[in-house]
Amino acid sequence: MAPLVLVVAVALVDADGRVLLARRPPGKAMAGLWEFPGGKVAEGETPEAALIRELREELGIDTHESCLAPLTFASHAYESFHLLMPLYVCRTWRGTPHPHEGQELTWVRPQALRDYPMPPADAPLIPALRELL
Repeated sequence: MAPLVLVVAVALVDADGRVLLARRPPGKAMAGLWEFPGGKVAEGETPEAALIRELREELGIDTHESCLAPLTFASHAYESFHLLMPLYVCRTWRGTPHPHEGQELTWVRPQALRDYPMPPADAPLIPALRELL
């Protein structure tokens, strides 16, 4: 049985209703695909704490647990592991997102999210997000 990997993701939504996507940099698995920012949840860490940490490390922004609203989740079987990924929505943070790990960033209108190639686990999150926004 494949190991279960818990990863957390966030839809950062700006004042214009656009969502931030990050492009996976060369050298990483699924390089070139667009995804919602986030990352692996460490042992003993809550999904919210992991997301706050990842946003600081990846984008240089700060937010609080009270600003993270759970929206939906993805459950996807990859070849060597099974991914469980809760998606949160965040509209409030401090700082301006900047790529700190070689990734490319873009702000996307919800109706255009399908125009960006994504990993198999990210794409199913789009309908719930489009319905919300």
